[in-house]
Amino acid sequence: MSAKTAGSVPASAASSPAVEFRGVTMRFGAFTAVEAVDLAVRAGDYLVLLGPSGGGKTTLLNILGGFLTPSAGRVLIEGRDVTALPPARRPTTTVFQDYALFPHMTIEANVGFGLRMRRIGGAERAARVARALELVGLAETARRRPHELSGGQRQRIALARALVVEPSVLLLDEPLGALDLKLRRQMQEELKAIQRRVGTTFVHVTHDQEEAMAIADEIVVMNGGRIEDRGAPERVYLRPRTRFTATFMGDNNVLEGRPAGDGSFETPIGRFPLEVAEAVAALSLRPEHLHLETGPGRLPAGTALLEESSFFGTHHQGVARHESGNSLRLRLPQQDAPAPGERLSLFLDPADLVPLAE
Repeated sequence: MSAKTAGSVPASAASSPAVEFRGVTMRFGAFTAVEAVDLAVRAGDYLVLLGPSGGGKTTLLNILGGFLTPSAGRVLIEGRDVTALPPARRPTTTVFQDYALFPHMTIEANVGFGLRMRRIGGAERAARVARALELVGLAETARRRPHELSGGQRQRIALARALVVEPSVLLLDEPLGALDLKLRRQMQEELKAIQRRVGTTFVHVTHDQEEAMAIADEIVVMNGGRIEDRGAPERVYLRPRTRFTATFMGDNNVLEGRPAGDGSFETPIGRFPLEVAEAVAALSLRPEHLHLETGPGRLPAGTALLEESSFFGTHHQGVARHESGNSLRLRLPQQDAPAPGERLSLFLDPADLVPLAE
């Protein structure tokens, strides 16, 4: 790869956004797929657009790639307005879920196809293809054809083909969706490592929360064509800002309640010291933050009857019926976990209770 993509992003480049959406709206007839989105992506970041089907994330990616022209708003890449530019004239490339490799071409020819379309000379093209294949760890496959490679290898070839043209922004549209779980996790690690090495800004679409948390510098949660939440994976998971984010980002217990007026919050499982705005009507509590034993900072949260328990390898996932009648999700120990039918004493640290906006 060239010096541009061989290392970290220069400070001058990092000071301005790689991508900006300014008031972007996309309508298909009477249906609004994306509504008034403002979003800036830092240069050199790995940003993940996360959300359910129909949330607007793929539409936003297609607008960035030039495959759709927004009904309103502007798209800028490195400060340049590209709203009206077709895909071929944008400094972007896209990696799709289906790889889109040419079956009759060798791997070497597939990776070099974009360079040939840009009329890059044979010697330089060969050198850049070799470097791209080395980058993804598949230098030995140059003379093979796509059908001779595994799914994970074909995905890496698609990545090499996208990176070899040295885009300013690489777009990834559900790139790991067709892979099995083990290979998907391996590719998550490889994608993150490659992005760190080349320093290119990645914008990645997925509906998989675990995938988003594993690879992202920043997650943008989308729902109904709008941005629900955005931030570092740890913040979005541990301190979700909205009810939707709390329930979409993994398992959660949403505790309906109200401020008690004395610096505490009343919930069905107890009253806990928590200063919140008067309008707050619910709290987020992750299953792993409900404990079976007391400890520093923990307060009693009543008792519950364990109804179900499933083994997930690292832990048991349980569902219990609280004495108030509410159903609660619990994360139970890998070993010596209580069995269904046992009554449990519950404890929580009020610091783990997160006020939610609607």
